[in-house]
Amino acid sequence: MTNTVRTAIFPVAGLGTRFLPATKATPKELLPVIDTPLIQYAIDEAREAGIERMIFVSHPSKSAIERYVMDDAKLRADLRSRGKTEIAAELEDAALCPKNDDVIFTMQNEPLGLGHAVLCAKEYALAGPVAVILPDDLILGKGCIGEMIDAYAQAGGGHLVATMKVAPEDVQKYGVLSVTEELGNVLRADRMVEKPEPAEAPSRDAVIGRYVLDGSIFQDLETQAPGALGEIQLTDAIAKGAERVGLAGLRFSGQRFDCGSKAGMLKATLHLASQDPECGDVLDAYVNAMSRPAAA
Repeated sequence: MTNTVRTAIFPVAGLGTRFLPATKATPKELLPVIDTPLIQYAIDEAREAGIERMIFVSHPSKSAIERYVMDDAKLRADLRSRGKTEIAAELEDAALCPKNDDVIFTMQNEPLGLGHAVLCAKEYALAGPVAVILPDDLILGKGCIGEMIDAYAQAGGGHLVATMKVAPEDVQKYGVLSVTEELGNVLRADRMVEKPEPAEAPSRDAVIGRYVLDGSIFQDLETQAPGALGEIQLTDAIAKGAERVGLAGLRFSGQRFDCGSKAGMLKATLHLASQDPECGDVLDAYVNAMSRPAAA
């Protein structure tokens, strides 16, 4: 069995209820941070990491994702005929091509959990470990999946999860690693505790939405009993396989934004806006206006 990570799975079937009513018509993965949809950041991260096959686990109601992801030659031709060659070139660079890229869309028809979504990709995954990328965990800076793939051999194979230090009061929002050894930014672990109370948390190393998983994850998911909310939990299957194949975390170097929440999306937008000269002027004007004393 190869240790090369050739497949990335994008679970994008969720309903995005935190962003209703906007997500009634627009999938949350297509919500933009300034002018770039969340799914584009995830695709670019996988491309940068050298992923060969991208599998999008979607829902029949979210056909807009496939329309966005795949190249639209007719639209580009229309844009060029109107002299909009620059935007046409940008669209071509961002899109995935059905001829040149190995892209698969498969459906998760029922909301049976993240683990079930990953299992839906089983028959399409290439041999070896697989990457899982959750697009609403936006990580800016060095590509997180690429960083994880580079560290995978050092971690000893098995299951590798992305981790970050969180405040003690926030551990109950995450899965948390029980760390047994630190090797630089690689953390060997013996288990993962889901949403522990602060006093019971084995560490402050929280797991976020990037995974490089041994290919045996599919067999463990097939026999995984439903957990919280009656769903097949990916963390439960990772924990089940940890004793057999090993478990480690990587403290990634990028900056993470939880764009599955309104506050996280706003933070990401403000962060990127502050780096854009045009948007920066708007932010400066707003801050200055808000800091002026109110008129008597």
